[in-house]
Amino acid sequence: MWGVRWRWVAGRIGRSAVVWAVSTVTMLALAGLLPDFRLQSADGDSATRIAVTAACGAGAFGVLSAVVWPLLVRLLLLVPALVIGLLVFFLNGSLLLLALRLNPSGQSEAAPETAVIVAAVMSAVASATGGALAVRDDDAYRSRLSRLADRRRRSRPPCPDAPGLVCVQLDGVGHDVLVDAVAKGLMPTVARWLSTGDGMRSADDRMQSTGPTPTPRSTHRLTPWRTDWSSQTGASQLGILHGSTFDVPAFRWYEKDRGEVMVCNRPTSAAELQRRAVRYTGDGGLLTVDGASRGNLFSGGAGEQALVLSIATRRRGRGNRSRAGYFAYFSDPANAVRTALSFVAEVLRETGQATRARLRGQRPRVSRGGLYPLVRAFATVVERDVVVAAVMGDLLAGRTAVYADLVAYDEVAHHSGPRSRDAEQVLRRLDRCLALIEKVADHAPRPYRIVVLSDHGQSPGETFHARYGLTLDDLVRAGCGLPVPRKAEHTRSGAEARAAVRAALRRPEQQDAARHRTAHRPEPLVLASGNLGLVSFPDVGHRMTKEEIDARHPALLTTLANHPGVGFLLVRSEEHDGVVLGPFGAEIPLARLDEEPGPLAGFGPGAADAVRRTHSFPHTADIMVNSFHDPADGEVLAFEEQIGSHGGLGGPQSRPFLLSPLTLSAPAADGREPAGAEQVHHVLRRWLGELNGPQVPLEPADAEAEPDRAA
Repeated sequence: MWGVRWRWVAGRIGRSAVVWAVSTVTMLALAGLLPDFRLQSADGDSATRIAVTAACGAGAFGVLSAVVWPLLVRLLLLVPALVIGLLVFFLNGSLLLLALRLNPSGQSEAAPETAVIVAAVMSAVASATGGALAVRDDDAYRSRLSRLADRRRRSRPPCPDAPGLVCVQLDGVGHDVLVDAVAKGLMPTVARWLSTGDGMRSADDRMQSTGPTPTPRSTHRLTPWRTDWSSQTGASQLGILHGSTFDVPAFRWYEKDRGEVMVCNRPTSAAELQRRAVRYTGDGGLLTVDGASRGNLFSGGAGEQALVLSIATRRRGRGNRSRAGYFAYFSDPANAVRTALSFVAEVLRETGQATRARLRGQRPRVSRGGLYPLVRAFATVVERDVVVAAVMGDLLAGRTAVYADLVAYDEVAHHSGPRSRDAEQVLRRLDRCLALIEKVADHAPRPYRIVVLSDHGQSPGETFHARYGLTLDDLVRAGCGLPVPRKAEHTRSGAEARAAVRAALRRPEQQDAARHRTAHRPEPLVLASGNLGLVSFPDVGHRMTKEEIDARHPALLTTLANHPGVGFLLVRSEEHDGVVLGPFGAEIPLARLDEEPGPLAGFGPGAADAVRRTHSFPHTADIMVNSFHDPADGEVLAFEEQIGSHGGLGGPQSRPFLLSPLTLSAPAADGREPAGAEQVHHVLRRWLGELNGPQVPLEPADAEAEPDRAA
């Protein structure tokens, strides 16, 4: 035992010495290259004295980085999280200046701007050297990865032998996009999991096949599933984590009884939706038992939460650790430098890609200026790195269930297109994240089953405004006989990454005055959720019927239903309860949609059921408008400024995927595709039961209070 311990100590000392030596050489090289950085006096010193000065400076910088940096990052949690990335270089340079001042030789000095460069290079070199040495030793590699784990994991009881479940959500990646990415070699990790055999065949193909099961080389199966009408993260993730999508008709909608616009990526709305789901189901969520929620809109009942939007507005304390993941990641100065450099590189990459698309006259195209390059860099670099690091920490802590959301692809596909080269590059980087999580799982204290899934896909197509020169709001106003502004206003994109940035910056929630009209104003309120539009009349306290709308605005429903950019409408009816309206006077009662789909014929299987279910929600809008859909290429017309959209029916947006290990039972015993996020929730529940035994739900009284419990 003592021999093993001494060998471990000797190995750590040896690796530290090598890192110190490499850092010393790096400092010497930088002193020779940079004019404002010197390690000798003005009169000159011997080579030995210069080397000793460099060694002392490198050693002091290493000690300060290890001791002082975590304290600085903890203090920075008091300011917006995104500012951490902007202050990384300044703080690292300050530590180097302090190290040079503490140098016993007293001969070294550097200009402040040069110190920033030297500190960044030395941190990167030291991190690379330490990582390269540690990879050769599994114990050392695991020790290095463990630095990313929660500091309090030492107080946890020993992990059981039963496998844990880690679910990684690739936000917005559709089933067909994943299949094509694997075929193109963009995602080698997923390709290895699926290998050969029928692992990548669709559920329909497997039902018709009498051939063998997947070959032993396949470790996972790929299953598509169908979303509800509201094909967006708010509804899907609420259903997956909390088992209910009830009364979530869209990404944003107006609630007449409360006089408020609900927006799924608004922290206060997310908290309210989670509270409703917990009350509706009487259960705390999927992650109630020893779970962790990372980078999600909702907590899932997890005791460990980081970067969770539904708790982002609370004051920091035991009940709000939504930003704790930033400290766990940025406490390592090498992580901070690497992420900051990657952030800058991503901003430059987006600027170059947007410029190239504009010069080529690429169509369709939306504006990618303003703050978008920073939002994209936050989603594809900062949030990705922090969430993956948090998941790694959860695995090393041995948690039973982990659910994490990576929003990088969704953000890029909205502005570049679901199958664009820009989006494919993001898929390649996400695959590397999956490979890293798989590697860490090999070093975890318990085995893990890795499930990869998406919450929705994205459908391509130009915007409604780009094709017709007017917005949905303009069309509604024209149908009501109201004046239409000469210059149409663009509808703000509702991508999840924007809300994450605002939460990281601790910015107050956006309050759009146009969406908070008084209850006595007769003008219609028009909201957009991808290619799904919602029209409400705030001055009428109930959901209006077709007959009431026709009496008030005789031309409105006809104008909308016959517009070429509109696929179908859903309105309440006094005679038929609810009807679907289409062009040329089509009017199909909901009860007859199975026999006579009418305008829904081209929207795929399950469309009628999805429309009927949305009709039953208390807060469904007076008029639900789904855009045109071309079944040949899956194109839709977004009512927002997006060329890759989701939120309604039509195309790949309604067909996400579920990639699960073969050691778990099939998602559906009959081989059919799961229908709806609630069914996916039950599948994940079943898998947790298979791995760990039955999960104990919260009592209803406790469940209602769950969102307000301390982490």
